[in-house]
Amino acid sequence: MSTTERPRILVVGGGYVGLYAARRILKKMRYGEATVTVVDPRSYMTYQPFLPEAAAGSISPRHVVVPLRRVLPKAEVLTGRVTTIDQDRKVATVAPLVGEAYELPFDYLVIAMGAVSRTFPIPGLAENGIGMKGVEEAIGLRNHVLEQLDKADSTTDEEVRRKALTFVFIGGGFAGAETVGEVEDMARDAAKYYNNVKREDMRFLVVDVADKILPEVGPKLGAYGKAHLEGRGVEVYLKTGMDSCVDGHVVLNNGLEVDSDTIVWTAGVKPNPALSRFGLPLGPRGHVDTAATLQVQGTDYIWAAGDNAQVPDMVGRKAGNENAWCPPNAQHALRQAKVLGDNVVSGMRGFPQKEYSHANKGAVAGLGLHKGVAMIVVGKAKIKFKGRLAWYMHRAYHGMAMPTFNRKIRVFADWTLAMFLKREVVSLSAMQNPREEFYEAAKPAPKPAAEADKPKAKAS
Repeated sequence: MSTTERPRILVVGGGYVGLYAARRILKKMRYGEATVTVVDPRSYMTYQPFLPEAAAGSISPRHVVVPLRRVLPKAEVLTGRVTTIDQDRKVATVAPLVGEAYELPFDYLVIAMGAVSRTFPIPGLAENGIGMKGVEEAIGLRNHVLEQLDKADSTTDEEVRRKALTFVFIGGGFAGAETVGEVEDMARDAAKYYNNVKREDMRFLVVDVADKILPEVGPKLGAYGKAHLEGRGVEVYLKTGMDSCVDGHVVLNNGLEVDSDTIVWTAGVKPNPALSRFGLPLGPRGHVDTAATLQVQGTDYIWAAGDNAQVPDMVGRKAGNENAWCPPNAQHALRQAKVLGDNVVSGMRGFPQKEYSHANKGAVAGLGLHKGVAMIVVGKAKIKFKGRLAWYMHRAYHGMAMPTFNRKIRVFADWTLAMFLKREVVSLSAMQNPREEFYEAAKPAPKPAAEADKPKAKAS
């Protein structure tokens, strides 16, 4: 940790906003002007739009993440959590992965903690649900799905087999639709290598309380996405919620009940709940309330952006919508981070702040290999694409948006190799408990029954 007397800019969170804001600040800052400190529980940033492709094996999991220390060599990167913030003393409490918590003084503060999965108190969800917010969950889902095919291929118990081959996805937004599209593709490919498992034996369900899927790309493309998934054998249930999933027994509120070993939860996100302990002004849904300059309301030394911030949408407000807010997506997070970084440097030097304003440029979504939807905004026109062309647009946009040239090259290399090589369909589920086999080999062998029953000799 630095012992310098220079001002400290503390960035809480190393996700999309935290990484890009820190890079922008370091780029704009003069040598020795301030110390930039980034605190995050993980030592890497995850590019979340690529999680469905990582789950399907189209991209290596190492290429979906960006190591913070490598990308921010001039910053302090601390692996831990900020648990409290004392605004009067300008001190944050940091809980490292190991050891005692300690206080860290700061002069300027950036809140970039992102969002967590939005869950509800549904019986069985915590025990059986699989999220899709991190690369660990994406790779865990991939290993789990392939393990279910292994299980179904090796058993003669029809009930076990049916439960293993039933896959339930809760949520029909980008994360849910893209994940089911990629996983169904992978499972279809993998089934070719099993003697006793065919695609017809599998059952995929998408459940959403809304009346459409993929609302981000508009109703027409959403309807196309639904029809496309149904054409691939995916059951889509709209205006439907899940009442319980105890022991994998899924009960939907439309009366349908199925048994499943795979319940994927992608039903939206919410701001990181740790924000409630920082004493910051919060909006009705728990977001940090910011001005258009990304400064937290009522402060001149704290900024926030991304999924954990309630940022006014100035384009929408100029058009007459006084309650317009920027949606929590990567498009806004990237651009907000650049403005935030500039404003932190300006604030440190006593210069005026710049307002964030960005018009929506559209949205793209992949629904598996060579399948996708895209909506591009040109002026006031919305141009819609679907199928293979939309899929190319999806890959081009996110490939270029991937942070760092290093990771861009690796991602495009993965895609290029996949054009000539077959998809890997091996499950590495043992990675989730890597010491289990060693533990079994190293633990003391049980004593033979006859020896264990012998009476112990009495001491004379």
